[in-house]
Amino acid sequence: MSAPSAPSVSPDPAAPHAGFPGFAEIAKSFAPGWFAAVMGGGVLALTTHSLSGRWPSLAPVATGLHWLNVTLFCLLAVPWLTRWLRFREAALATLRHPVQASFYPTFAIAMLVVAAQFLAIGGGAALALGFWWAGAALVFVFSFAVLFHMFRGEHVGLEHVTPAKFIPAVGLVVIPVAGGPLLELQQGAVREVALLVNLLGLGAGTMMYVGLLGLTLQRKLLAKPAVGILTPTAWIHLAPLGVIPVSLLNVLDQLPFAVAREPFIFISLFLWSFGVWWLVMASLLTLAARRAGQLPFALSWWGFIFPLGSFVAASLRLAPLSGIGAVDTIGVVCWVLLLAMWSLTMTRTLRGVASGAIFRPHP
Repeated sequence: MSAPSAPSVSPDPAAPHAGFPGFAEIAKSFAPGWFAAVMGGGVLALTTHSLSGRWPSLAPVATGLHWLNVTLFCLLAVPWLTRWLRFREAALATLRHPVQASFYPTFAIAMLVVAAQFLAIGGGAALALGFWWAGAALVFVFSFAVLFHMFRGEHVGLEHVTPAKFIPAVGLVVIPVAGGPLLELQQGAVREVALLVNLLGLGAGTMMYVGLLGLTLQRKLLAKPAVGILTPTAWIHLAPLGVIPVSLLNVLDQLPFAVAREPFIFISLFLWSFGVWWLVMASLLTLAARRAGQLPFALSWWGFIFPLGSFVAASLRLAPLSGIGAVDTIGVVCWVLLLAMWSLTMTRTLRGVASGAIFRPHP
């Protein structure tokens, strides 16, 4: 799903810099898209946990990734919250930016992903519920805040349109990933409200994605290509295409009336199939950018991870339901690619953190 905006980060962690920045400097310029790293790590942990059913040796790996990701969320939350408390004008300026604003929902999406982790891996139902309710509320808050400023202003042009605009929609459709299964732990009026939240998120996010899909394709056909540190945003298409099938099936399992599953499995495969096509297209665009020297490292590389992981999750969920072995094969192959890309991106990110260059504004 998702990646920080161009103006917020340095694309080269090895670039020279004048000393390591202090905490205040880091907090003031802290890019909201940092939480794409939590989203990516979480989906890797969840898909690894899913595969541990057939390969038990992956179980401790999934557990380790889970706790690493929880720790990462806690660490990143400190400068993120500090920015809102001490540097509110800078935080609000980002919220009004035509590109950067789309990345604010990554904080809330990260909370939803962590909720899914605690439910599936951590064995913490209470923590899962806490993270889910808070994350779901913030997803709605940021979806309205971000889009309200865009709808009311005239500061967004076609050149600002990238698949990063999907992020508010992705946040909404992520709600039922953990929210669907968590309905079993809730009763009475609370469960009714939770079910409504799941339905609202799935419906609003899906329709928002349909509308934005046409807009982003228009940009790709008629405007200057999004290359350089924006190259990974092409992969964000895979996030809603992977999350919507999983969330749709999760909600279907919790409806208070009987529904035939087969049509919805077909609809999910329909979306998944577009995901296969887009996976090839995104790979071709990325390879072309790399050959042209237009793929410098930046935090935007985390835009590769969550979308690909979402597609893997959808593949692993749909394979047994559809009985199509090729769906499972594609999912496993993409999980291997996911693990490799996460490892590379995490290594490069840690190197940038160690040097301090990754906290410097892009020149």
